[in-house]
Amino acid sequence: MNTQEIANRLVVLCREGKWSAAQQELFADDAMSIEPYATPAFAKETKGLAAIIEKGRKFDAMVESRHALAVSDPVVASQSFACTMSMDVTMKGQGRMQMSETCLYIVKDGKIISEQFHP
Repeated sequence: MNTQEIANRLVVLCREGKWSAAQQELFADDAMSIEPYATPAFAKETKGLAAIIEKGRKFDAMVESRHALAVSDPVVASQSFACTMSMDVTMKGQGRMQMSETCLYIVKDGKIISEQFHP
């Protein structure tokens, strides 16, 4: 797949809330996930596909209910793309909150090698 095809597929899967399927299908085994900063729940950097999938499962386990999810169409360059993702969720023990971030993805050899999130 080229970068445009990867971007389109990721957006489709994310709009359906299929994070793990997107990661398994589109990410390289040695991919990296980078948050804006470390939190008590998550490290700033997560390395490797298995660890990224586990990070997603951990986040999902923290969500009590998802009220809305929106993912923009991707803006695509030759080896990278970006989209925005917004969620309206109720987090266990934290109440309802709105989350919005820009997601930047780097592609190499037909796989996503890096994802980085910016609030």
